[in-house]
Amino acid sequence: MKENHLSIKNVVKNFGDFQALKGVSIEIKKGEFYSLLGPSGCGKTTLLRIIAGFEEPTDGVVLLGEKNMIPIPPNKRPMNTVFQNYALFPHLTVFENVAFALRLKKTSNSIVKDKVHKFLELVQLSEEGAKLPSQLSGGQKQRVAIARALINEPSVLLLDEPLSALDAKLRQRMLVELDDIHDKVGITFIYVTHDQQEALSVSDRVAVMSRGEVMQIGTPFEIYESPANKFVASFIGETNYLSGEVVEILENNYIRIKLEDLGEICAYQDKPLKVGDKIKITIRPEKIRISHSKPTSLTANTNILHGKVDEVIYSGFQSKFFVLVENTMLRVFRQHVNFFMDEKAINWKDDVYIWWNGDDGYIVEVEN
Repeated sequence: MKENHLSIKNVVKNFGDFQALKGVSIEIKKGEFYSLLGPSGCGKTTLLRIIAGFEEPTDGVVLLGEKNMIPIPPNKRPMNTVFQNYALFPHLTVFENVAFALRLKKTSNSIVKDKVHKFLELVQLSEEGAKLPSQLSGGQKQRVAIARALINEPSVLLLDEPLSALDAKLRQRMLVELDDIHDKVGITFIYVTHDQQEALSVSDRVAVMSRGEVMQIGTPFEIYESPANKFVASFIGETNYLSGEVVEILENNYIRIKLEDLGEICAYQDKPLKVGDKIKITIRPEKIRISHSKPTSLTANTNILHGKVDEVIYSGFQSKFFVLVENTMLRVFRQHVNFFMDEKAINWKDDVYIWWNGDDGYIVEVEN
């Protein structure tokens, strides 16, 4: 079990009358790739700046091990930051950009040379040392910034939306490289992003934030499959919501719910409930199956509905179906894992059946 490396305890940050952080507490383990995820204005960058020392909290502490970081200026903290805009020196070569921190410490030329080559090799830029930043691509500039941040061998690397300026394909490639760098250096990474896929792709754990508060902390799997509330379910990927009333508690922790428009369905009881409770459940679109014909051999916990396709969106690896059932629109994602020449395509206005297992609905709101 890894020990807690960085502890954020009850951190509050006020900007005048506006409270950007409302008593945030997070424990980050040594060597973790930890993401702060949330929409613009949720407080994630403010929290990162407090960890780095660029902002002082109104209240609360930041501990690295047992040491309080708050009184320590940014340049004295064993942390370095990679910024969104790279912050490279335009008049210095790639080599000298990476070497800059060592030059400030008056490190010998031989050590500078060895260490710079080591970290340029780490970020796959061994052949680019003599170039100026203006001669590099966006992805190369970001890798220079990462090498420069790592060369001092900090305990913690802070990454503030480092890939947001890159195009989608380059961002995906840089994510893989960033994860690989983390595996090689083994230090703690704290990664700020508003991009759910980025956070889910590389993180050991994720803290989902909204309006200055942490909504949920967990592994990517836990955050996606077991969202703590409606905000988390909505922010992480796409989902469907169904509202209704608990009408029966079944055996083996299942319940029956009477929906507002769609009759009764079965769901797994993942929270304490009683008959009469008003609840809201979430069902991910990829958990729902779709077909022209009514399925057979279903289990007792399977929910099946009949509806009409209102919209189809084809996106290569999958199709998204918007199915109108009574007055409720449900999204269904169908992966294209096989190609069947003789299968009848599901098109706009088709009558279809959709179904899902009761285990795949997750309760996000309860009103007793």
